[in-house]
Amino acid sequence: MSEAPFRPREKLIEKQKYFQSIHKHTYLKHPMDKITSVAIPLALAATCSFMIARGIYNMSHGIGKKE
Repeated sequence: MSEAPFRPREKLIEKQKYFQSIHKHTYLKHPMDKITSVAIPLALAATCSFMIARGIYNMSHGIGKKE
């Protein structure tokens, strides 16, 4: 006994044809993929860079040391 598919085969084939016709990188085909593949890593990199730069500045000027 086999299970019924989650989606009808026609819908699946339609989606496959749509995504195969787009000439972009695989990870940027869906409109929301730009957020997860570009925006979030850039935000993390910017935050980490800021925190590292602030830590180096504080260490070089002796700010934030406990007595």
